Amino acid sequence: MGTSVQVTPLCGVYNENPLSYLVSIDGFNFLIDCGWNDLFDPSLLQPLSRVASTVDAVLLSHSDTLHLGALPYAMKQFGLSAPFYSTEPVHRLGLLTMYDHYLSRKQVSDFDLFSLDDIDAAFQSIARLTYSQNYHLSGKGEGIVIAPHVAGHLLGGTVWKITKDGEDVIYAVDFNRRKEKHLNGTVLESFVRPAVLITDAYNALNNQPPKPQRERDRDFVEIISKTLEGGGNVLLPVDTAGRVLELLLVLEENWSLKSLNFPIYFVTYVSASTIDYVKSFLEWMSDAIAKSFETSRDNAFLLKNIKLLTSKSELDSVPDGPKVILASMASLEAGFSHDIFVEWAADVKNLVLFTERGQFGTLARMLQADPPPKAVKVTMSRRVPLTGEELIAYEEEQNRLKKEEALKASLIKEEESKASLATDVNSSDPMVIDTHNKHPSLDGLGQHGSRFRDVLIDGFVPPSSSVAPMFPFYDNTSDWDDFGEVINPDDYVIKDEDMDQGATRTGGDMDGKLDEGSASLILDTTPSKVISNELTVQVKSSLVYMDYEGRSDGRSVKSILAHVAPLKLVLVHGSAEATEHLKQHCLKHVCPHVYAPQIEETIDVTSDLCAYKVQLSEKLMSNVLFKKLGDYEIAWVDAEVGKTENDMLSLLPISTPAPPHKSVVVGDLKMADFKQFLASKGVKVEFAAGALRCGEYVTLRKVGVASQKGGGSGTQQIIIEGPLCEDYYKIREYLYSQFYLL
Repeated sequence: MGTSVQVTPLCGVYNENPLSYLVSIDGFNFLIDCGWNDLFDPSLLQPLSRVASTVDAVLLSHSDTLHLGALPYAMKQFGLSAPFYSTEPVHRLGLLTMYDHYLSRKQVSDFDLFSLDDIDAAFQSIARLTYSQNYHLSGKGEGIVIAPHVAGHLLGGTVWKITKDGEDVIYAVDFNRRKEKHLNGTVLESFVRPAVLITDAYNALNNQPPKPQRERDRDFVEIISKTLEGGGNVLLPVDTAGRVLELLLVLEENWSLKSLNFPIYFVTYVSASTIDYVKSFLEWMSDAIAKSFETSRDNAFLLKNIKLLTSKSELDSVPDGPKVILASMASLEAGFSHDIFVEWAADVKNLVLFTERGQFGTLARMLQADPPPKAVKVTMSRRVPLTGEELIAYEEEQNRLKKEEALKASLIKEEESKASLATDVNSSDPMVIDTHNKHPSLDGLGQHGSRFRDVLIDGFVPPSSSVAPMFPFYDNTSDWDDFGEVINPDDYVIKDEDMDQGATRTGGDMDGKLDEGSASLILDTTPSKVISNELTVQVKSSLVYMDYEGRSDGRSVKSILAHVAPLKLVLVHGSAEATEHLKQHCLKHVCPHVYAPQIEETIDVTSDLCAYKVQLSEKLMSNVLFKKLGDYEIAWVDAEVGKTENDMLSLLPISTPAPPHKSVVVGDLKMADFKQFLASKGVKVEFAAGALRCGEYVTLRKVGVASQKGGGSGTQQIIIEGPLCEDYYKIREYLYSQFYLL
C-alpha cells in the first residue's frame, strides 16, 4: 500500500492568519511552521495546544513571525518538545526577529506571554540543515528523509521535501520564482509529480503586470527621492530581518550610483546584530553576490550609506532635515515604526511607503484598505521610572517579598537538615547524644537551664557509617611524568552548554553579543511603569504601496503548479476568494485531486499508487547484467514474486525462458546541449522555430505527449526530418550516441 499521509490545518486556511499545519506521514507527526501574528492573539493557538503533545518533529520554513512566532509560547505553555529543524539563516534571523518583537512590546506594555529566556530555550533546540541536505530521521521516523530547498522569499527560506518509500510530500508556501538582488529564485519547479504538494493561495488573485527588476527599483527610488527633495521624510515600516534586506541593497546601490546625500537609517532593537549575521550568510544568497565576494571580496552588506540605530535615544538624536527611516514593525502595531508614524503622519510633505501588505487587523492594513487623508485612533504608550510614593510602595513590596522568600528558604533548609540527621542517628553509637533522653543528671548541664539541642551541621551530610560527624576529605593525587604534572586538556575546554547558558543568563543573542538598544532595556533594573493614552492622529502624509513582498504572483503560481503537476494538491493560507479561485483553476489544469481543508479538518491524501518492499534474492541478482548510465546502473530484470521465511515479498528467477525485450532508449536530451555537441563535431547548427536546424537539410524537434500535464514530465519523442542523405545518417548517429540503448 502507499505511504499514509494526512494533513490537518491548525491555523492559516481560508484567511491570512499565521501558518501552522500538522502533517502525519505513516503515523509520524510533523508540525510544519508554528506562526503567530503581530497582535499575539492566544486564541489563534488553541488548535495547536490540543495537538502539541503529539508532535514528533517541527519544520520551520521562514524567519518571520507568521511562520515561527509562536515557538517560544508553544514550548512554554503547551509543552511542545519535539526536535526542530530549519536552515541556519532561519534560525539566526528568526531569533533576532523574536528578540525585536519582545523588546518592542516590553517597552510599551507589561508583556508576559514569553520572555527572552523562553526565546533562547526555543531556538537553542533547533537543528540546522543546509540546502538540499538529506537528513534521515531515526526512531519513530525511521525511513523518513527531510530536505530543505530554496524558496526565494526570505534569506534561508525553505521549501521542505519529505520523502518516505520513494514518495515525496512537498511543503512550499511563500515561494518566489524571480531572482532578486540578494536571493535566487525558488527550485520548486525542479520537483516533478510529487505525491502531495502543500502550497498557499495567498497571491492567487494578485496578477501584477510583469516589470523588470531594474525598472521596479528605479520607480521605488524615484518616489523616495521626490519626497526628500520636497523637504519631506520617508518612513518604510519593515520587518526585522526579512524583506528589509532587499530594500537595504536597493537603497545602498542607488544612493551610491546617484550620489544622493540624504541620510538613511535602519532602526530596530537588533539592527546591528542583524547586519553582522547577514554578512556571514553570503553562501545562502544570490549567485551574483556570492560571485562578487569570490572575485573581489566585496561583501554586499558592508553598508556605507545606511546607519544602524538600536535605541530610542539614538533615534531622538538624529539631525533634522529630510531622511529615510526603515523601522520595525511592518504592521505599525508596535516598535519604532509606530512612534515615527504618529509623529510624521500630520505633515503633508512626508511619505509612508509600504512594501508589503499589512497583517489582517493591524494599523498598516487599515491604512492600506482606506488610504488617507483620514483620522485614526492610536494608543501611545511608554515606560517611565517610578517616583515618589509609587517608588516607596514598590520598594516596600519588594522588601516584603524578599523577606518571605528568605524565611521560606531558611525553613526548608532547616527541615532538610533535621531530616538528614534523623536518618543517620544511631542510638548504639556512644558519641551520639540522644536529645529525647530526659536523664535528670543532664538537665542542669545546659546553659541557662536548657537541654542539649540537635547538632546542626551546615554544608554536608555525614555518612551513616561515621561514628561522629566528620568533614569530607578528598586526596587529590596528580599524575607526574619527567616533565612535571600531567595536564588534561579537557579540563580547560569550555563546553558549548556552558556558553549557551552564559548567553542565556545575559539575555543576549547566541554569541553573547547585545545591541546597545537591547542591552539598555534588558539590563535596566530601574522600577518603572507603563502609561498609555489614546490619540486621534490626522493622517495627511502620502501613503504608497509598492510590492516588494518577494512572492510569486497568481500567474506565476499557476504556471509553476502546472509544471510540478502533483498527484494531489492541498491549498492553504489565502483569503476565501483566492483559495476557491486557485482550487477551481487547479482542478481544470493541474490535477483532479485538489483539497482546501478547514481548521482542524483532517484530510487523507494518501497516494493511490501502491508501493511494496521486496527482497531481491541472491540467485536472481547473480544472473543480472548491469550497464552503467551516468551515476546509475540499469538492467532488465525478469522475475517471479515469492515469499521469504519472514513472509516478506521476494523476487526469484523465473522458471521459464524470459521473453524478448524491445529496445529502449534511456536518457534525457537537452536541445541546447545537443546543439553544442553538434557544433563541436563541425556541424553547422542553429535554433529555428523551436526546432534544431542541422546542416542544410536535417531538422530535429522535441515533441511531448499533449495530454500529459506538467510539461516535460511525460513521454517525449525526438523527430528527425529530412531526406535520406549522408547528413541525415550522420546526425542520427550523433543523436543515438547521446542515449543508451538497453
